[in-house]
Amino acid sequence: QVQLVESGGGLVQSGGSLRLSCVLSGSIFTLYYMGWYRRAPGKQRELVAAISSAGITKYLDSVKDRFIISRDNAKNTVYLQMNSLSPEDTGFYYCNAIKVYATSEPFFPWGQGTQVTVSS
Repeated sequence: QVQLVESGGGLVQSGGSLRLSCVLSGSIFTLYYMGWYRRAPGKQRELVAAISSAGITKYLDSVKDRFIISRDNAKNTVYLQMNSLSPEDTGFYYCNAIKVYATSEPFFPWGQGTQVTVSS
């Protein structure tokens, strides 16, 4: 059974940083294009960063130059380093394998996510 477990969220002041981690178990991690999604209050979940198994990255424009996605294939883990955080980055963050990049369709059921709150 595939499981996604996110961690690393918390409360941080505007301008601060957080590093999120996500472990995928129950499947072959290196097969997948992995992504970090964000569900901000009152908004739909959106894909903010993605990384291929070879390390090619893509970002939502609003997080480009502030967030860095990376992966450790040996640990089945994907990371999201978030810098220069602003209150607009507040939300629940989830990781998933990306089934269809054009639509951000995820492969697996969602994990519990990790909450990020940025105070002004």
